[in-house]
Order: sequence, then C-alpha cells, then structure tokens
Amino acid sequence: MIWTLKKKLYRIQHGVMKIASDVIPFPVPVLLTGPGSVKKLAENIKARGIKKVLVVTDKILTGLKLTDGLLRSLKEHGIEYTVFDDVQPNPTIENVEAGRNIYRANKCCGIVAFGGGSPIDCAKIIGARVNNPYMSVRRMKGMFKVFLPIPPLFCVPTTAGTGSETTVAAVITDASTHEKFAISDLKIIPKIAVLDPELMIGLPPHITSTTGMDALTHAVEAYIGLNGNAFTDENAETATRLIFENLEEAYRNGKNLEARNNMALASFYGGAAFTRAYVGYVHAIAHNMGGLYGVPHGLANAIILPYVLEFCRKEAEKKLAGLAVAGGIGKKSESAEKLSLRFIEHVKTMNKNMNIPTFIKELKEKDIPLIAKRALDEAHPDYPVPRIMTLSECEALIRKLLP
Repeated sequence: MIWTLKKKLYRIQHGVMKIASDVIPFPVPVLLTGPGSVKKLAENIKARGIKKVLVVTDKILTGLKLTDGLLRSLKEHGIEYTVFDDVQPNPTIENVEAGRNIYRANKCCGIVAFGGGSPIDCAKIIGARVNNPYMSVRRMKGMFKVFLPIPPLFCVPTTAGTGSETTVAAVITDASTHEKFAISDLKIIPKIAVLDPELMIGLPPHITSTTGMDALTHAVEAYIGLNGNAFTDENAETATRLIFENLEEAYRNGKNLEARNNMALASFYGGAAFTRAYVGYVHAIAHNMGGLYGVPHGLANAIILPYVLEFCRKEAEKKLAGLAVAGGIGKKSESAEKLSLRFIEHVKTMNKNMNIPTFIKELKEKDIPLIAKRALDEAHPDYPVPRIMTLSECEALIRKLLP
C-alpha cells in the first residue's frame, strides 16, 4: 500500500517536471564546430570583454600538450590565463575548492573547461562556488539549488560522450563518503561549446568506446523516460543514429575525422536530450560505481545499459522500437516487440565488438545493499523512468554485474 502510494507520488512529480521542462526556456550554448574550431574560441571570449580566465583541465591533457593550441590562441588575443590541472577522473569536492581558490587568487572573470566530462563538471561547480560562496557543494546537490549564475563558462570537450558541454548537470564525488552525486541547474549551462574533432584523434580506443556508449546512454534514457517531448526525441534519435553509424569506426580508426566529428555532434545531441528529459537507473547505478570504486562513468554506463533495458523492455517497448528504426537497424513495419529486442541485442553487440565487459570487476557482494539504496535515493523521485524499481529489484539487477 505504501509502495503504491509512493509510486503515484513519483509519477505526480514526473508530470510536474515534464510541464516545467516544456515551458522553461533552456539556454543553448553557441556551437563552434569542425576541425580547428578551438582556435576560434579566444576571439569569442575577447568579444565578451573577458580578459583573464581559469583553464580547468587535467594533468594527462597538459602532459600530452593538448592544451597548447588553446593557450597559444588565448595569448595571441591578449587574454591572460591560469591553468588548474588537478582535476581527478572522478572530480572531488576538494578539486572544486582548490580550483575556486585559484580562480579568486588570480582575479579571473571567466572559466574555460578543457577535457572530458570530469574537467567540465568540475569547472561548472567551481563557477557555482565562486559566485555562491556561502553555499557548500553539498548544499547544491539536487535540482535548482544554485542561487546565483556562474561566471561565463566556455567548454572544449576532448571526448565524445558526456555531453556536459550543453547540460544543466555536473557530477561530483564526496571523497569522505565515496558518494557521487549530481548538481543540476540552468545557471551552469556553458555559454559556448567547441566541438573540434582534431582534439579527439589521439583518444585511446577504450576511451572512444566507453565515452561513446555514455552518449548513447544519455540518448536512450532521455528517449524511453516519460518526460520527453518533440525536441528531446529528435535529439535522441539523431544521437542514436550517429552513434550506430560512427562509434565502431571511430573505435577502429581513431584518425577518421568525419567519424570523430559525428561522434562529437552525437554527444552534444544526447546531452541536449537528457538535460531536458533527464536520465534513469543506468546513471543512478553508474554514479555509485564511480563514487565507491572509481569506475569510469562511461564504462559503467556501457556495462549497465543492457541490464536496465532488459528490466524495463516491456514498458519501453514502443520507444525502444522507435530508436531501433532511428538507428537504422529496423523498419516501422516490424513489430515493436521484435524491434525492442533487436535494439538491446545491438547494444550488447556493440559492447562486445569494442571489448567492453558484461560485469564490473570491482563490484563486491557486500556493497550491493548500499549501492542499491544510494542509486534509488538518486533516482527517486527525480528520474522519470519507464518502470519504477523496488530496492530488491535494484539489488537483483546489480548482482548481475558481479564478476
């Protein structure tokens, strides 16, 4: 009886959120696209009257000198910069505080995030802390808790997956509790997103595959959830088609600029879909694999996605069939049941072709109750999933991920 009432309350909230997402004007970043587009960013920053920026990145990218072109361009346009490259693969609250201190000490007036989802998410929350000094990172957890807008943020993604360059969300880890949680607010959407495929040529195959499957997860969860609309459906369908057509090629041949460019666009479209229609249980569980064990987010999403789709296949049958058609692996004339099953099999085949495992090697049986509780705490009531999961169902699903 109590569970039935809870589910009804969740669905009422989902309905309210759907109405809100349909009427609230979501800012859309200005897009700079194509090979060499990173060189156009400095002139756009200068045009906004910004004279000093904090560049948020990680040590791997600075070590590979991938940031050199951007930094040279900033200098040529008379824009001073300070580099903060201490962002971890799963950024922590400590990373945010360190970046915020450097921003303030150097009197910066804008932020450039350069890298994958980790530097971009970290940069968003650094901005939130800069302009909301009396609000801790933990107090911003959840939706619409960022009181004042962040400084101008410009994003240069170097992976095609997170879509963070267009979303309302940023994910952070509390190192003291190993909990990973999201901060979602319209005020942290970037001003400009640079999609330069040349920056992605050197990505290792395993990063290409897992970030690409992350983008697919965004598109799928946004599409099969209950809060989609014409805009999010179109973006999710486009992202799915581009991923099905280009991801395995980018994985096999990393120097294929067309495939890289299409994957960058797919990531952006997937992000545009889920930032309005939200995600689901795949993300809720994956966040906790990252928080507890440090499992890369894209890898966790890729592994978990087929299991969650099997869990909700009947409820999401028509939507999964729609994605199968959009992805070019089926025809409208076929039955929804057949198309939905084929879609899930196609996801599994892509994972297999790109050497993505079917389990999470770090997962321990003893941690499953905690992971399930935290995952459902994140998902309920915010994620408008097609089928609501009980705690025991969540534990059973996670158990399938054991090595």
